[in-house]
Amino acid sequence: MYCLNQKQVDDYHRDGYLSPLGLLSGQEVLHYAEQYHAARDEADDKNFDHHGERYFRTNSHLVIPFVNEITRHPKLLDMVESILGPNLLVWSAEFFVKPARSEKIVSWHQDLTYWGLGEVDDELTAWVALSDVNLASGCMRFVPGSHKQSIQPHRDTFGENNMLSRGQEIAVDVDEDAARLIELEPGQVSFHHGRMIHASGPNTTSSPRIGLAIRYITPSVRQQVAKRDYAMIVRGLDESGNWIAIAPPSENFQPSCMKLHKRVRLEQLEALAQGAEETLSTER
Repeated sequence: MYCLNQKQVDDYHRDGYLSPLGLLSGQEVLHYAEQYHAARDEADDKNFDHHGERYFRTNSHLVIPFVNEITRHPKLLDMVESILGPNLLVWSAEFFVKPARSEKIVSWHQDLTYWGLGEVDDELTAWVALSDVNLASGCMRFVPGSHKQSIQPHRDTFGENNMLSRGQEIAVDVDEDAARLIELEPGQVSFHHGRMIHASGPNTTSSPRIGLAIRYITPSVRQQVAKRDYAMIVRGLDESGNWIAIAPPSENFQPSCMKLHKRVRLEQLEALAQGAEETLSTER
């Protein structure tokens, strides 16, 4: 019902991104924003040995039911299916939140560089806005067509204000004049390819910028660096044998789900940490 039209699909393949796309109703945005803040409060109350942030920054769909619900939103899956086909897995889902008046940034990079999935095309990031996302609040910037390049050399910075795990940045010149601002209203979503060169600036506003990045893949994609990897089937079938199937949570921070979250996090870290100039924290 909500499939993209052929022009939108062609635009995505030409430019490496598609934005903005309508997804959530105003009522849904309010509901999910409330769920987000409630989960934050619950994590704060539980303390989690001071590492509660990890459940929002990596694989949130494993421990927070409403995140899993968004990944399975029928309208979102219809649009993703238009590009990737009928068999869809979620490899990860993570919040990118910039607090009010925050210096946090994301440097120019390509997502696929450190995932261990190779230079595949059968993946897509859906970035869902739960707040206003604009230049002042630190929206993403994309370099159109840059996904047609191979994965470029990157360097680690481990910058204090860099939201990426290694502070990684692309080690080639980026034509910032060619970049497009990806501004979104609450409830809108953007799509981008894993080789898209992109970045985002600080949040200079008085409100937090809240976005959820969902990484969709097809069953044909496989982990090439870590010994094992995990994915959640959200539409169609997975008969590839490439992925350890995982089930969605039924309530926030279930002990069994938190145990699974830790196992997935540590095994995926094997790929993420490859070649790092410093030791990556297991509590990222």
